[in-house]
Amino acid sequence: MKNVAIDIQTRTKAGKGVARKLRHAGQTPGVLYGPKAEAMSFSVNSHEFSKLLNSAGGEPLLFTLNLKNNGDSSSYTALIKDLQLHPVDDKIRHIDFYEVLMDEEVQIEVPISAVGKSKGVETEMGVLEIIQRTLKISCLPMAIPRDIQINVSDLGLGDTIHVSDVVAPEGIRLLDDPDTTLMTVVASRAEEEKEGEEETEFKIEEEGEAE
Repeated sequence: MKNVAIDIQTRTKAGKGVARKLRHAGQTPGVLYGPKAEAMSFSVNSHEFSKLLNSAGGEPLLFTLNLKNNGDSSSYTALIKDLQLHPVDDKIRHIDFYEVLMDEEVQIEVPISAVGKSKGVETEMGVLEIIQRTLKISCLPMAIPRDIQINVSDLGLGDTIHVSDVVAPEGIRLLDDPDTTLMTVVASRAEEEKEGEEETEFKIEEEGEAE
């Protein structure tokens, strides 16, 4: 988990008009909330925030939000809870931050990734099908992983991996139902069509023999 810092400014006014003016001025509106604090509206420099996201390369970020207000300063540690994007250009329109405490576990969803080459794909002409792409976990903020890796090397045609099959890294608890299916190897469409053609040919031959 990478820790980065950025300055934020409080805002007392809300509404679409205010948000539009902020974006025009190069600021992105947002809100910070958590289990032990009241929600606080803020704005952040759009360019600086986007630059931090791009530099992360997909790695989860833990933010130190530095607030300066009328000569007073304070800091908050937070995770991105939600990003609202423009439907056309994907520019960030609003940020939801969730405040965390470094000594208390947080619940978060992280992506899963398949590692290795499945024997069902390599030798049995199957296709690895991803059923669920994230796992819900609980851990300390600094222990949040970039992803949960699952070795699929022994996965044959028709085999399935459930949450109960996943070995979580140290310090991480898996919260999904153990019976949840994550991935499986299924027959490719080409193989299914080939089998269907062979069955049709077999039936035709049988009918011919009957005559």
